[in-house]
Amino acid sequence: MTVTVAAVAANFTRDLDENYALIADIVAQAREAGVQLLVFPEAAIGGYLSSLGNHGDTVRTTQRSLPPAVHLDGPELKRVQEIAGDLVVCIGFCELDDDGETRYNAAACLDGTTIYGSYRKVHQPLGENMSYAAGAEYRAFDTPVGRIGLQICYDKAFPEAARSLALDGAEIIVSLSAWPAARTATAENLQEDRWTYRHNLFDTARALDNQVFWIASNQSGTFGSLRYVANAKVVDPGGNVLATTLLDAGLAIAEIDVDESFRAMRGGMFHLRDRRPDAYAADLVTREVLVDA
Repeated sequence: MTVTVAAVAANFTRDLDENYALIADIVAQAREAGVQLLVFPEAAIGGYLSSLGNHGDTVRTTQRSLPPAVHLDGPELKRVQEIAGDLVVCIGFCELDDDGETRYNAAACLDGTTIYGSYRKVHQPLGENMSYAAGAEYRAFDTPVGRIGLQICYDKAFPEAARSLALDGAEIIVSLSAWPAARTATAENLQEDRWTYRHNLFDTARALDNQVFWIASNQSGTFGSLRYVANAKVVDPGGNVLATTLLDAGLAIAEIDVDESFRAMRGGMFHLRDRRPDAYAADLVTREVLVDA
């Protein structure tokens, strides 16, 4: 089955009405281009943190600059569903737990009638744990466009995260980000920045590691002290970038055929099949001891 997919690079802030207007405009562009799966960035509903690290504005008890926290079944996501219609959309937001206090950096995959799956970010960089609790699991889920796994931003630096989703049958891994440029010694040309390089390298490596399609969205522009690097992209199971926005806001659109690509790229060396878990376990235990020491 051939599916047209798109990764979004765009700027989202605390202004929810402005965000919804932008979401609606992007959905309209995607629909006109025949897109069936559209991936928005991390924190597209309400924006991301205004800084990373202990700079006084990411403390859990401070409400001054934290994103609005919403429930998975709340009106905010229902509004996105109304906009999405028959389009399958992945989108990031700040999720409020049922206890009314705990916040998670989260993402959901939905269309106009169904929330197919959701995810709470597991790996937290640079003081993000002062604002969010950490998630605890990776699970793939079925959608009309294939079996999808979600992860958020820093997760892509951990091969185990993508591998967990691939082993759970994910054909498409969606990586939603608010990935900024380096905080020190930032390159004049952001495309040459070392954090841009890492963002792009992780995307291609994780796709090739697991021989899956990888759709990476990202914020663009600036918010607070953060300057985002965009570079939304679609990567095939061979690690080839099929489409990218580079530093620009916009859509990276590609047509993919999961079955045909898997036959071609997993036909010889199939990384998931050729794993040797029996050889890894003892080594992992040893390494964990070394890291802890």
